[in-house]
Amino acid sequence: MRGRRPKCLFTVMLFCLAGAAAAGGWQDATEDRFGEVQPRQTPLRAAAHGVCLLLYGRQAGTPAPARQQGARTLELAWKDNFLTIRGPRIPGGALRVQYLEAYCRPGSTDRDWGQTVIKHRTELVQAAEDGGRLELECRLADGVRVRHQITAGSDEVDFRLVATNPTQEVSQAHWAQPCIRVDTFTGRGREDYIPQCFVFLEGRLTRLPTEPWATKARYVPGQVYRAPGVGADDVNPRPVSKLVCSNGLCGCFSADDTMIMATAWEPYQELFQGVATCVHSDFRIGGLAPGETKEIRGKIYLVPADVAALVERYERNFPEHVRGK
Repeated sequence: MRGRRPKCLFTVMLFCLAGAAAAGGWQDATEDRFGEVQPRQTPLRAAAHGVCLLLYGRQAGTPAPARQQGARTLELAWKDNFLTIRGPRIPGGALRVQYLEAYCRPGSTDRDWGQTVIKHRTELVQAAEDGGRLELECRLADGVRVRHQITAGSDEVDFRLVATNPTQEVSQAHWAQPCIRVDTFTGRGREDYIPQCFVFLEGRLTRLPTEPWATKARYVPGQVYRAPGVGADDVNPRPVSKLVCSNGLCGCFSADDTMIMATAWEPYQELFQGVATCVHSDFRIGGLAPGETKEIRGKIYLVPADVAALVERYERNFPEHVRGK
């Protein structure tokens, strides 16, 4: 019996170590560059992870697959400048995003579109085999590089961007356009999808067309809503609304009004109902000085049509957009 005792004690120690690690022991935390708390791996925690892998076949702190909460259900793919988001609850099974449509110079509202666009090329840097994560890099003609980390969740896609100007010249890249194609999601086409789209006015979800509805611009149709602080000369050359949206969230309802696709970016340049059966929240860069780096973040939500829950979540994700509360 005495000969077996040390082995039993060693086994008990392993289980205790593994249990402590799984419960979050020996874990401190730090904030990432976006202000979100991330765990810091310590030597003791790393050892505990190894024990857990040996005993349980998974990492410490990772719930067993059968018990996972909010397990990822969306999958990502990118090819030929289109991001495809697939999921069992998405009407039609997939949402396509022209990612990215364009990078733009300031002074764009009443100018030929060809003079506004800064040419760019996007490359796929890496993609997770399970479709859960993508990394892209855009190389702009003026030398700017934008790295995109795109992550799928259960009902949202998260975007984290880092834009860097490695040149000795000021970059005029002021904003960019992810173009979300919503024909399949809304079950409608160019002529009749507008009533499925929405923005927020005076704190309330308001379906398009809003009143008044702008109709004059260099290019028609469409409707542009400027972000706070963005000049009237620096948006899409489509009809610009006189209305001021109460937040930066926009989107559309599915054909049966049971699902919502919504999107937001920080910072953002404009909200835009486009001409390709599309919805935009166009993110802002604001130009880049030589050697300057800026960080940008965004979301696409694919959720049940519970507007209050969506707004609460959006305000939690984008506290900078909350006004007067």
